[in-house]
Amino acid sequence: MQFRRVTWGRNLRGVANFANGKRCAKNFGNAVDSLLTAGGPYVTSETKTSFKGYYCAMAKHDAVLIRSFVQFDGEGEAANARQREIGGHPAALLRNVCRRKDPHSSYADRDGYVLFGQLEEYAGGRSNGCTSWSPADAGPIIAMVKDDPTTLYIYPESADIDAVAQAVATGRSLSRAGLYWNASCVKEIGSPKFWSQKTLEPVLGQNHKDGPPPPDRPPPLCKGQ
Repeated sequence: MQFRRVTWGRNLRGVANFANGKRCAKNFGNAVDSLLTAGGPYVTSETKTSFKGYYCAMAKHDAVLIRSFVQFDGEGEAANARQREIGGHPAALLRNVCRRKDPHSSYADRDGYVLFGQLEEYAGGRSNGCTSWSPADAGPIIAMVKDDPTTLYIYPESADIDAVAQAVATGRSLSRAGLYWNASCVKEIGSPKFWSQKTLEPVLGQNHKDGPPPPDRPPPLCKGQ
């Protein structure tokens, strides 16, 4: 089975940069609203299923992307997993989403529009902080944990991240120190960094006070609408 759990992070210009690249993650943390994630002990909880939109399938027929999300509850540093909406889901999403007029669809909003985009499956790529499974594996996994809470441990947690950073700083071999990190990513990022909730949440709170985020805007209308 393929398991992916990585995290994007954010760049608050002039304040703090805890963003990550597409391939290798440098920054990790469990602060709410940071878009960062770190590992630790979790247990599966309820499954939520939601409509993500339509996409063009084979023979130009439209298909519906319905994606299930397994909520995680964490312990210790990961105890705020529910607040951060951390969980597991199939590695599939819609890109370039727009709104298309389709008042007869059961998924139409009050104005008669539905979401439409391009399907992207990224089992070999990255997730935005959550654990993602290949679409083929997601079905059996989600069925397995339905109504049957299952514990899982996700690597790395803060102690792992700090230990790798210290080993890199002192030039020690990670494998000889009993530590793991992708060797090519170590070359790319230098060393990983864990941002504690205690350190990062005050920064995020002050940033919101200084400049609250703009309101969410709906996707644009599809061409020809």
